[in-house]
Amino acid sequence: MSDKFEASWFAGKITDRTIRGIALETSALIRAGILPVGARLPAIRDLAYELKVSPATISEAWSELRRQKIITGRGRNGTWVSGDRFVAKPERLASSGNYAPGALDLTGAVPDVSLLPPLADALVHGASAEDLNSYERSRIIPELRQAAMRRWPYEPEAMLATNGGYNAVYITVRALVLPGSTVAIEHPTAMRLLDILEDLGVKIVPVLCDEDGPLPDSLDEAMKERPSAFIFEPRLHSVTGRTVSAERLDLLGDVLEKRDTLIIEDDGIGDISDAEPRSLGSRFPDRTVHILSYSKTLGPDLRLAVLSSSSSIIDQLQSYRAFSAGWTSRLLQGAVAWLLKQPSTFETISKARAIYNARRDALAAALRSRGIEIHGGHGLCLWVPVDSESFAMVTLAARNIAVNPGEKYSILPSSHIRVATSMLADRYDEVADAIALAHAV
Repeated sequence: MSDKFEASWFAGKITDRTIRGIALETSALIRAGILPVGARLPAIRDLAYELKVSPATISEAWSELRRQKIITGRGRNGTWVSGDRFVAKPERLASSGNYAPGALDLTGAVPDVSLLPPLADALVHGASAEDLNSYERSRIIPELRQAAMRRWPYEPEAMLATNGGYNAVYITVRALVLPGSTVAIEHPTAMRLLDILEDLGVKIVPVLCDEDGPLPDSLDEAMKERPSAFIFEPRLHSVTGRTVSAERLDLLGDVLEKRDTLIIEDDGIGDISDAEPRSLGSRFPDRTVHILSYSKTLGPDLRLAVLSSSSSIIDQLQSYRAFSAGWTSRLLQGAVAWLLKQPSTFETISKARAIYNARRDALAAALRSRGIEIHGGHGLCLWVPVDSESFAMVTLAARNIAVNPGEKYSILPSSHIRVATSMLADRYDEVADAIALAHAV
């Protein structure tokens, strides 16, 4: 049986009656062991009365602690202390299960290292980058900006080099989106985007999609929530493999034209996509942030992405970065700039794109031959419909095949699994047979 701490006792321990203060001082009590794991917290209304604040204030403070996974429960069942660790972690990125050694791991839609361009000459060039080892907090070296612009979808006012694509998204939402505000995002979406938004504590509004991208009517409905930002992948969707058509992009622009919503475009796949780069940046240059990651095409250890926006927004992002890294390695910027200027780089990317598509198509064909509907597309994975995600996960795990449940990519109920195909060079029938069994509910 858990200890219960009365509201009057609790009120005597809390001196700062703001949302942040209540959350911080409660966490301090837990960390010190004064509120042990298992302790039941007082009812929200009782504590609000004792602290002379509104119940909403207590509810918001509890929400913050719940997000940190240190309290659990809500409503009539009560709330209690469930942990004393305060390290935030991306829950969706965590493993979906334990698999035996030698499992066929189809969870990571990552590049095949053998299909990436060699880096030796690029790194030698990067070692001579302008202002190398300077503490000058430069935004992007001129050589990289010039090289990136060759494939940029519009003429931006300013650009910024970042430490990878998700770092670019992270600093953008942290600098420009207030905790507790609303963000619209396409459904499904990359799990790391959801992790970032959930860590920020925003309200997430889903925008439904079809084969051409986010649905304008669904985006229009989401706009009724007055979101601070709309996040989508304007080129190749990293989960479903579909591509936003030029016509659909125009229609999305028509919806967004009526609002002042920040537009965050995340191109995490780059030239692995068959489609040309696309952006709403030319239409809304003052409120579009366009992000292009080079991890999938050039290699994740280059740890580099470039984003573009207005000078005002870039100023805000750079100011936020001053709290941490301050700038992105000029050595790595120089290496990427060199790679982007080599015809051999794009020959390598073209070869990789063809192999990735062939691997994806091979599994898709095997699944279709077993009566499982798979939509067209490209990229590094398949979005496979199932009747029950839990049954599918157990069925595949029993055959030592690891995939991700669709719920990792969703905030709405999901009935899919995501199967990474980028490293799947064979065993298509084996995987398809296992997935077919997962349909036999």
